[in-house]
Amino acid sequence: MKIQNPVLPGFNADPSMIRVGDTYYIANSTFEWFPGVRLHESKDMVHWNLLPSPLSTTTLLDMKGNPASGGIWAPDLTYADGKFWLIYTDVKITDGPFKDMTNYLTTATDIHGPWTDPIKVNGVGFDASLFHDKNGRKYLVQQTWDHREYHHPFDGITLTEFDTTTMKLKPETARNIYNGDDVKLVEGPHLYQIKGYYYLFAAEGGTVFTHQEVVARSKTLDELSFESEPDGPFITNMDTPDFYLQKQGHGGLTDTPSGEWYYASLVSRPWNHANESSHDPRGWSTLGRETSIQKVEWDDEGWPRVVGGHGGQVEVEAPKDAILTDAPKDHSQHDEFDKPELDMNWNTLRQPFTKKLGTVGNGELKLVGQQSLSSTFDVSFVARRWQAFNFDAETKVKFDPFSYQQMAGLANFYNDKHYSWIFITNDEKKGRVIEVAQNDNNNYTSFLKDDAIQIPEGTEYVWFKVKARKESYTYQYSFDGKNWETVPVELDAAILSDDYVLQTSGGFFTGAFVGLVAVDYAGYEQVATFDHFDYKELPD
Repeated sequence: MKIQNPVLPGFNADPSMIRVGDTYYIANSTFEWFPGVRLHESKDMVHWNLLPSPLSTTTLLDMKGNPASGGIWAPDLTYADGKFWLIYTDVKITDGPFKDMTNYLTTATDIHGPWTDPIKVNGVGFDASLFHDKNGRKYLVQQTWDHREYHHPFDGITLTEFDTTTMKLKPETARNIYNGDDVKLVEGPHLYQIKGYYYLFAAEGGTVFTHQEVVARSKTLDELSFESEPDGPFITNMDTPDFYLQKQGHGGLTDTPSGEWYYASLVSRPWNHANESSHDPRGWSTLGRETSIQKVEWDDEGWPRVVGGHGGQVEVEAPKDAILTDAPKDHSQHDEFDKPELDMNWNTLRQPFTKKLGTVGNGELKLVGQQSLSSTFDVSFVARRWQAFNFDAETKVKFDPFSYQQMAGLANFYNDKHYSWIFITNDEKKGRVIEVAQNDNNNYTSFLKDDAIQIPEGTEYVWFKVKARKESYTYQYSFDGKNWETVPVELDAAILSDDYVLQTSGGFFTGAFVGLVAVDYAGYEQVATFDHFDYKELPD
């Protein structure tokens, strides 16, 4: 049996992987998307099933107003003392000299919850993790942020003892244990106790094509006592530009019951337009940062090495003691909205799905028109990840706007500055019409304008579809669900990629989403009713 990378396709970044008994768990970043922290489980590392997200209430996570790619950065999942420990960071500022953030701790005896009310830990730096020493002590390990313009902003890895009696840190114990290599940008630390050493795994080089993971070790936890792995880095694709997998690094290590070792890291699969060099630009990652798993062996000097070399492998031998896990073959989704709660594949922006946004059940999803997709506050948008390069997504919507300020339909979205949509709105001369528009780094373009498609009188529902084909995508509409018309606008999928957004913004950490939206920025809360949603993945 083989692990096929990526094992978690489509925006599953910064994996924290652990084993409890015969079961493996991965926690991933979710940034501004709600609920917070994405969890999967498996018994074979090949097939993974989605679990309920732990941060499902505003008590645990309040992200209203968070910037794009703020919110949940690099959660850390561990298991000790009979319970799961989850450290997570809520980042409030992504651009500029400061990274205002708060690190929180929540625990649960069952991975399905309930999770305890959050404990505020600190705000020293993001990517915090919790280390459970065999001597009973616990430590917070974290990237350290320095706002001073005459210092490098990534100020090494700080270790601080955590008191389980008071459930607070002991700041007087804080010390810098590792400054990283000359590549800089050291972050994402995870600490392990193996074979008489403390091993520190940390990311460097930024989460782009220069990304890498380094390993350092020490016999103690003393200040600056960690030395880097010789002949490193541990994993990187910086020098493998033609390999299918790119940007690997920032992840977590785990062993199997029989003593094998595996490392889960983020990865991207960039593509190029037909007229582009495959090296410059290196590519466009519309599926965001995904999760790969590589096998690890230990050399004669006790250093971990990725099997097959530091570039990793697409196909990896599964654990010898793997227990076959039953999981879906792909991530296609069909939703008739029959249940009174949203499917786990759905996400909302910054806030939970409540009656303020809408209701679901009895075969309908009703969305209350609120602010535009460019807002970071009250947005009625229910969306799911792009998890394949090629897919069709379809919905059926009823909407009766009386103003051009009211819009509802099907959207493809990266962040509040980069998205497109096909929607029903009102035109002063034509009445109800269909328009297609795109926001490209806040340059908003209505493609049809005076040629917007008039909806025939008496038409209750309109069907919308998007056809994504890796490099581009198009929208279609129908008035009966059988006869489809293609809007003559072909959109460049690269605009919904990490790499495109990086050119203009510091928040480029998520991936493309497709979903259902209702906007009424006039403030009259006009409701859109969606009959179903279908997302069907197609072969590459």
